[in-house]
Amino acid sequence: MYYLGIDLGSSSIKIALVEINSGKSVGVVQEPEQEMSMLAMEVGWAEQDPMDWWSHVCTGIKKLKKKYKVGAGEIKGIGIAYQMHGLVVVDKNGNPLRKSIIWCDSRAVNIGNVAYDEIGPNFCDTNLLNSPANFTASKLKWVKDNEPEIYNRIHKIMLPGDFIAYKLSNQINTTISGLSEGIFWNFKRDTIAYEVLDHFGFDHSLIPDIVDTFSIQSTVSQSGADESGLMVGTPILYRAGDQPNNALALNVFHPGEVAATGGTSGVVYAVTDNLSVKESARVNNFAHVNYNSDSCKNIGKLLCINGAGIQYRWLLNNLAVASYEEMNELAEEMPVGSEGVCVIPFGNGAERMLENREIGTRILNLNLNVHSKANICRAALEGIAFSFVYGIEIMKSDGIEAKLIRAGNDNLFRSRVFSDTIATLIGQEIEIYNTTGAIGAARAASLVDGDYQKFSGYMANDHVLTYTPLTDKEPYQKAYNNWKKELELILIKK
Repeated sequence: MYYLGIDLGSSSIKIALVEINSGKSVGVVQEPEQEMSMLAMEVGWAEQDPMDWWSHVCTGIKKLKKKYKVGAGEIKGIGIAYQMHGLVVVDKNGNPLRKSIIWCDSRAVNIGNVAYDEIGPNFCDTNLLNSPANFTASKLKWVKDNEPEIYNRIHKIMLPGDFIAYKLSNQINTTISGLSEGIFWNFKRDTIAYEVLDHFGFDHSLIPDIVDTFSIQSTVSQSGADESGLMVGTPILYRAGDQPNNALALNVFHPGEVAATGGTSGVVYAVTDNLSVKESARVNNFAHVNYNSDSCKNIGKLLCINGAGIQYRWLLNNLAVASYEEMNELAEEMPVGSEGVCVIPFGNGAERMLENREIGTRILNLNLNVHSKANICRAALEGIAFSFVYGIEIMKSDGIEAKLIRAGNDNLFRSRVFSDTIATLIGQEIEIYNTTGAIGAARAASLVDGDYQKFSGYMANDHVLTYTPLTDKEPYQKAYNNWKKELELILIKK
């Protein structure tokens, strides 16, 4: 018997099967095999068609069943993870009224910033734990202002994962965690943030019914079964945004536990029960997957570093190297500090942790008579690692004390230079696990019974290695201080 996990990303959809008893991954498929496209009608816009997501989900499920010879009746539950902050609007028949305005679309930034001032910074910080910024509520206001004929036909709003659950079940609902990522949740009162709805002039009925994150949220309907190949009555048992779900996949549930990812962008996601908003301009706060109004008030503090893996990928594409492995080997040939070469890796747009400043990528102190591509590889890995350390320092100032750090086995964390640098500077072991968001979503279906011990047991076979802080911290600290000095000089000029 199996659980099925769906991970709806912006570039592809991954679908996983895990064995119920062992939690062992049977297999994962990706749809489409090439990247999904994004529509950008104007600079800074990003849209995708929700029906394309649904089509890829259905194709992926059928492909997975066929590849691993699994019958629909053997799939006993579904977990869904999805790209956060997107907006899906549907009419009374459940049909999308327009393409989804997805997470990286920046058209509503100014709407959110103005709302922060008008609603009141103190209220936003203490009740919403965030500014409306560029989140789902602000995107809906953009539709209201710019597409009134569409807005007036909206029956319900949804996040991307809500839409996939709806297409499977023909029931529209959402979760507290999902509402919090859209800035629709009042943490202080533990209710829908009606103040935000009223400020923007949204009808309260637009918000779907709320279900628990771990629960029988709905079951597969006849139409959902016909299109997806699943069995009628199969329960949807879990739903969460991608970053809370990544933390779940790494068994990060409790205060003091931290999940890190090092993909195109980097993320530090720390669980806390501290509602501090000292760094709300640079760190976002959302209800974690195990947040509930009765007993558990766990918050996920999320810090994003846009200029992470994309920096290293750029070097792969533009240096005379064949692979990341070759780059990592070159980097290991160089001493800590890379003989003075310093890379500032923030070349992927504005950085929230730098107060939304866009400073670009910079390679500093390069001597053309002395340094080689090995120096650049080392300095790039160190620069990205230093940006993680810088972010963790921000989070510490916001009340986070990391007791445990786990990360996925992605390109950056496979590098000993990268991981040793972070572990040594923060004085904390980093555990590396070979798991994915889709596998995590599938395993999360088991938590409908609250069996965290069983869930933890699933992780035993996923552990890859643990990076331990090195005893000689001094050269790492010196290199980091030099990097931070260069960064702060740039920030002063900006």
